Amino acid sequence: MRFAAGIEYAGTAYAGWQRQTSAPSVQAEVERALGFVADHPVKVVCAGRTDTGVHALGQVIHFDTAAVRPLRGWLFGANTRLPQDIALRWIVPVADDFSARYAALARTYRYVILNSPTRSPLLSGRACLWHAPLDAGRMHAALQALVGQHDYSAFRAAECQSHSPVRRLERIEARRHGAFIVLTVTANAFLHHMVRNIAGSALAVGEGARPVDWLGAVLAGRDRAVAGMTAPAGGLYLAAVRYPPDAGIPPEAPAGLSAIIGASQPLEGPG
Repeated sequence: MRFAAGIEYAGTAYAGWQRQTSAPSVQAEVERALGFVADHPVKVVCAGRTDTGVHALGQVIHFDTAAVRPLRGWLFGANTRLPQDIALRWIVPVADDFSARYAALARTYRYVILNSPTRSPLLSGRACLWHAPLDAGRMHAALQALVGQHDYSAFRAAECQSHSPVRRLERIEARRHGAFIVLTVTANAFLHHMVRNIAGSALAVGEGARPVDWLGAVLAGRDRAVAGMTAPAGGLYLAAVRYPPDAGIPPEAPAGLSAIIGASQPLEGPG
């Protein structure tokens, strides 16, 4: 039988999602926990492999098993075997041909920036600290040039293994909430470091080092050397994965990042 599960994790202690031979990974911990409940080795497939230090609020996996357990047994049994920085949030049975990776229609990432002159020990590795004042309105306006289907070579890591740099970006925005600015981007798929490279470029616009129309020119130029820096991994979260309604996957994660930034109300509009 095939199951899908939603996973939340802090990626700080891990060398990314993917199983490693000589470094801790989120995948290895999840497979170990599910294998304990199933009483046989379990292999999982994820919706999107996150890099070292990157977090997830809404990672989705699927796995196959011959073991018969109640859903509550899978959920709570696995969570008792997982470390404190990883947790299953839900689990549902799915069709035998469901794929967490290939059935996904879109993925949403959020990049969290703490725009403050001083650091926060509680947010170390959980947000990008930026000391210079940032204008979220400028950032939001500049980012709109990236919406649509484009060649995103300018925001692609040199080690990216994708066969094509073309992706379809549905929406992207920058919103401020107090000392925080959150970049939210939804696309059908992403290139290696694409969101972090976009965030680094948006920061240059936000602090006034580059004009608002600069991001559009960078996109058109397709030259990674011209774009901004690769923003730190700790600010990046895989927030949600969207599937066809008939897949039976629970709805996307809420838009808020209350658990991360301590917000009690929805994020403010751009500006």
